[in-house]
Amino acid sequence: MRIMGRKIPATTIGIYLTVIVVTIVMLLPFAWMLSASLKLSRDVFAFPIEWIPSQPRWENYVEIWTKIPLALFIYNTSKLTIIVTLLQLLTSSFAAYAFAKLHFPYKNTLFLGYIATIAMPWQVYMVPQFLLMREFGLNNTHLALIFLQAFTAFGVFLMRQFYMSIPNELCEAARIDGMNEYQIWAKIMLPLSKPALSTLTIFTFVTTWNDFMGPMIYLTKTELKTIQIGLRMFISQYSAEYGLIMAASVVALIPVLVVFLALQRFFVEGVASTGLKG
Repeated sequence: MRIMGRKIPATTIGIYLTVIVVTIVMLLPFAWMLSASLKLSRDVFAFPIEWIPSQPRWENYVEIWTKIPLALFIYNTSKLTIIVTLLQLLTSSFAAYAFAKLHFPYKNTLFLGYIATIAMPWQVYMVPQFLLMREFGLNNTHLALIFLQAFTAFGVFLMRQFYMSIPNELCEAARIDGMNEYQIWAKIMLPLSKPALSTLTIFTFVTTWNDFMGPMIYLTKTELKTIQIGLRMFISQYSAEYGLIMAASVVALIPVLVVFLALQRFFVEGVASTGLKG
């Protein structure tokens, strides 16, 4: 096939068409949720689907704030997500630098042992973690979630793979110039790590913001609950108010979209650069 005088292989056209179809299929649920959030509950499941409501009900986005303490839940979730994300970036990049650029006994063994925890289902250590947090008196506090989520093997693995792609000669030259390891990490490694840090930020932010099991297990007080638990509470109390449920879901999704759109230009570069370097 020729387009604007250029011959494009049929396989390329097929790939593009497949990507377009898959993209549409992936976006349809979000489009339906957005449409349903502007309808009366009785119109949500009407068929054929009215994708653009003739009379948008913007009142849904006002009413949800009075049904449950949505602002409080968003504040709690934002606080947890920001703290956990910052700690993840700090601890993961610091540990990854040690595994990638320093030499100490049993380094590879320790790294493999730490990374092996990724393969363990969370349910395996769910009960021991709960008992440990109870012994520390941290149940029903945000600190329990912060301690459990701020240190992950995935973050260390991601950052270590990126650091392995940075020439060792750069660190050696810095040591000759009198820099210590902390200065090398802070002044050389971190500035070069924007793609990897952005990728880790997106993963951590989305995971923490969408976490349901952690808050459900450790938080029972209403004033401590997060947006995901708040949505479940909303559904329990107003199970037939589908328009309001969809509006609340859209509000809960907005921060994730904002963070992804803000960092997306680094995302592909970060994933590519932290791939298979061993």
